Amino acid sequence: MASEPKDSPANNPGLQATPDEATRGYIMQQTMFRIKDPKASLDFYSRVLGMSLLKRLDFPEMKFSLYFLGYDDPASAPTNSVDRTVWTFGRKATIELTHNWGTESDPEFKGYHNGNSEPRCFGHIGITVDDTYKVCERFESLGVEFVKKPDDGKMKGIAFIKDPDGYWIEIFDLKTIGTVTADAS
Repeated sequence: MASEPKDSPANNPGLQATPDEATRGYIMQQTMFRIKDPKASLDFYSRVLGMSLLKRLDFPEMKFSLYFLGYDDPASAPTNSVDRTVWTFGRKATIELTHNWGTESDPEFKGYHNGNSEPRCFGHIGITVDDTYKVCERFESLGVEFVKKPDDGKMKGIAFIKDPDGYWIEIFDLKTIGTVTADAS
């Protein structure tokens, strides 16, 4: 008798074999990072990672701004502010950068917890690229800080970089990710 695959509900307590019909249409829409300096973060996510600003929302009375970035083409977004907000919140897997005004110039501000120092919690986001090695050469030329280069450690072909606030970003390509993770199957 063949055993159940690791991915099956039988091998994953609590996993529903079929999602509840009431959840049809749900999407993973955003991951939010608190940022110290929007200038540095917007430069990193747009110039280094190639994301576009989809929507900016400012809340002057509460002294913070939200920047939604992703890989959708903002030229395809509606120009009306309300419609553009709805369009933005309908995109899959965006990054929401939250800037509390004043942190960029506060010498006492120590930064945000990135989840990878004690106590460990949040780990990273992942970005798929065409060629991990080629992309990492570009990152090096741009002065991006690495946590792990593609040939470091046991898992070859994947890299981890840091954004300006120290959040980790996994970099991998679809040509090699299957073999990189083969031992985990």
